[in-house]
Amino acid sequence: MNKTLKYIFVVLVVIVVALGSFAGGFVSGHLIPFASIPGFSEPATFAAPTTSPDQQSATPSEFQALFSPFWEAWNLVHENYVDQPVDDVALMRGAISGMMNALGDQHSTYMDPKDFAQANSSLSGEYEGIGAYVDTTTDYLTITSPMPGSPAERAGLLSGDQIVAIDGEDMTGIDAEVARTKVLGPANSTVHLSVLREGEDKLLEFDVLREKITMKSSSGKMLENDIAYIQITTFGDKTTPELLATLKELMAQNPKGIILDLRNNGGGYLTTSVEVTSQFVAEGVVLYEQYGDGTRTTYDVLPDGMATDTKIPMVVLINEGSASASEIVAGALQDSGRAKLVGVTSYGKGSVQNWIPLSGDNGAVRITIAKWLTPKEHTIHEVGLTPDVVAERTEEDYKANLDPQLDKAVEVLLETIAK
Repeated sequence: MNKTLKYIFVVLVVIVVALGSFAGGFVSGHLIPFASIPGFSEPATFAAPTTSPDQQSATPSEFQALFSPFWEAWNLVHENYVDQPVDDVALMRGAISGMMNALGDQHSTYMDPKDFAQANSSLSGEYEGIGAYVDTTTDYLTITSPMPGSPAERAGLLSGDQIVAIDGEDMTGIDAEVARTKVLGPANSTVHLSVLREGEDKLLEFDVLREKITMKSSSGKMLENDIAYIQITTFGDKTTPELLATLKELMAQNPKGIILDLRNNGGGYLTTSVEVTSQFVAEGVVLYEQYGDGTRTTYDVLPDGMATDTKIPMVVLINEGSASASEIVAGALQDSGRAKLVGVTSYGKGSVQNWIPLSGDNGAVRITIAKWLTPKEHTIHEVGLTPDVVAERTEEDYKANLDPQLDKAVEVLLETIAK
C-alpha cells in the first residue's frame, strides 16, 4: 500500500479506535485454547506481530502507541489470512464503516462510491429501482414510503412493510443497507420481495417491475370549490423551481384554499425545506438546528413567497411516511398558525446529517451533526408531528382508490372558508 493511501487510512482509522474505546468503555471476553476445539490437537502459534517503521512514521506521533494494535492486526491479516492477496482498499473502507458504527448513531454511516452515487441520483430526480423511500437502520429493510405513481406503490407496498427476503434470499442478519442495494436494479427487471406487514399472519409476496424513476418533485391541480392541491414528493435539486411553476399556475386561478400534500415524502435537502416553507409563510422562523454543544442555528423565512396570504387558509397532509425535510415544513406551517395538519403522526426523523465526500472516489461519510426543532421548539426526532385532525387511510382504501385523508382535508378547508 503506497504512503499516500497509508496516510489517508491512518487519518480515518484514528477515530475508529478512539471512538471504539469510548463507545463500550471496555471489552471483555474469553480466550479459548485451540486444543479444546474438535480437530485441533495442539494450540496454533504465530509470530508476535510487529509494527513496521513505515507504519510508525505514517502514524501521527501522538497516536503511535494507540495505533500499535491496529497495525499489528493489519500485519497479521496480510501475513496469515488464507486468501491472499487481501484487498487493502476494502480493508480501509471497512475500517471507515466500523468507525461510523462505533458512534452508536443509526443515521451516521459510511456510503461506498456506489451507494453515494445512488443517494445523490435519487435527490437529483432520477434512478433505477422500485421507487420507495426506505429505512436502513432497522433489522430488516423497511419501506418508509412508496413514491406516488411508482412501481412500489402500484405493487401495493405500504409504509412500515419490512422486506425479509429478496428474490428468495433470506435477509435475516443481513445489513439493511446491503438489502437496499439488492432491491435496486436495471429498469425492466423484476425483483421478488417477501414482506412482513403488521397485522398480517403470513408473509406477503410481491413481484415488482423496476423502472427508471424520474420524479417530478412538485405538481398541482385545482380541485372542486376552488381549492388548490399541491403535492411535493421529495426535497431535491428541482423541487423549488418546480414548486414555483406550480404555484404560478394555481395562484393565478385565485384559489380559496390550499392543500399541501406531504404524505410519503421521505425528505431531502434542508435548504429546500426552508425555500418551500417560505412560499407559504411571510415571516418568522422555519426551524432551529440544535448542536451537541448547546449552540443552535436559526433558519428564518425567506422573503417574497407566492402563497403567504393568510386570507387563503391552508391544510397540510401528513402520514407515517412524511419524514425529515417534509416534517420541517409541516412543523413550521403548524407552529406559525399558517396551516392545520391532517392525517396521522409523521415518521419522526428530525436529525441532521451531512454527507461529506472522501478523497480518491472512496464514497462518503454521513454524519449526524445536529437535531431539528420546530419554531415552537418542539422536537421532531423519534417523536414526529401530531396532526390537528386525525384521518387514516387503510390498505382497503388504497386498493379501492379511496382517499379519506384528502377528503378530510377538503372538509376542514371548507369549514374554515365558511367562517
